[in-house]
Amino acid sequence: MKKIYLIMCVLGVILPYYHLYNFLEGNNWSMEGFWPEIFSSHPISMISMDLSVAASSFLIFLIYKYKAENKNPIKYLISLFVVGFSLALPLYLYDNHVVKR
Repeated sequence: MKKIYLIMCVLGVILPYYHLYNFLEGNNWSMEGFWPEIFSSHPISMISMDLSVAASSFLIFLIYKYKAENKNPIKYLISLFVVGFSLALPLYLYDNHVVKR
């Protein structure tokens, strides 16, 4: 299972940045127009809101874990804010996977 989490971490970096690269290349390497486009239609807005709520929930969970168990969330916070939820969650699952025998 840990291998699957690791593969998801890699995909969580490659796939979002592939699309960001294509966006920047098509806009003369400018972020202008990025934010209006993520709310350009109802389906896109739905996906944006879904990911925003999921990432916010994960952020709250990390803060709770830090306060309750004193687990250092820095690695996951950096991955959440630099790459996104697509890396932060699989990385957390990878690090915290427990094999039951």
